[in-house]
Amino acid sequence: MMRLPWFDYRAPRSVAEAAQILAGEGPQAMLIAGGTDLLPNMKRRHQTPKVLVSLRGIEALRKSTNGSGLGLGCALTLSEITRNEKIKSNFTALHQAAAQVATAHLRNMGTIGGNLCLDTRCNYYNQNYEWRKAIDFCLKKDGEICWVATASKRCVAVSSTDTAPALIALNASVVLSGSSGDREIPVEALFKNDGIDYLARRPGEILTEIKIPQKNFKSTYWKLRRRGSFDFPILGVAVALQFSTDNVIENARVALGAAASRPFLVEKASEYLKGKTLSDDVVAEASAMIANRAKPMDNTDMDLYWRKEVADDFAGYALRELRGDDMRATRIRIARYLPA
Repeated sequence: MMRLPWFDYRAPRSVAEAAQILAGEGPQAMLIAGGTDLLPNMKRRHQTPKVLVSLRGIEALRKSTNGSGLGLGCALTLSEITRNEKIKSNFTALHQAAAQVATAHLRNMGTIGGNLCLDTRCNYYNQNYEWRKAIDFCLKKDGEICWVATASKRCVAVSSTDTAPALIALNASVVLSGSSGDREIPVEALFKNDGIDYLARRPGEILTEIKIPQKNFKSTYWKLRRRGSFDFPILGVAVALQFSTDNVIENARVALGAAASRPFLVEKASEYLKGKTLSDDVVAEASAMIANRAKPMDNTDMDLYWRKEVADDFAGYALRELRGDDMRATRIRIARYLPA
């Protein structure tokens, strides 16, 4: 049985108090919200913080606000996100992404902020301590070699957040709060392409809010996984399009997840789609551009060459769905999911 290491637990009632604890404890403290990723990692000794600073008791982080767009507290659970009718209607990609994270039990605990800050994953890293010790550990934790790419000086563990690609496509931003004040950055700027140092969040900062502008986007999220529940994505495609009255694309944002150590905006395909209608030729060309940016490595489930090829298909599914095609049968057969 894998057991948690000993730790102290702090339960602040405000963001300022949480930031003060983080500043005082330094690197030995970590934030915890739902704990669905951190606690298993602690059992496997990936992280061994001496102090856990809980965000669950901070009421301000569990609220949503409406204005020119939508503001979401980072401690809202994924289940609360899926039950929000405004998100389901106006920010469909986020609803679909949150609904496909893990199982209902984990969505009841896991938070949207936690999913954004999800630790990167790898077949050689996501193992127990004894397994990792038997291969002399890896570059991400306790070792000196990346077993996926042995000549690499950088960890190539993959980003497995579902909500980040959806939020990137929706042009969302995040608010980071610390003892020196707040700063707001685009969601795509929160991530760095490094499996170890994968977040741009500074020491002592807390992700407090997610802001989504009201852009009148039609959006969708398609997730590739082996099983229809529980599994992390091995490919995520999020597309948000803004149409004119005659179905010409006025604005487009395409994002990929689980294809690198960070989720990212596919800028070339996004620019290509502007000013066009979604004909079969345009869908095919844009899908090829999107797939060209997917460069998976042999660090997660399924064959990496097949994952590269199927990126073209999933991009096409997303674009045809936004065109208005009935993709429900394909969602059930391929993505193993049908939106409620």
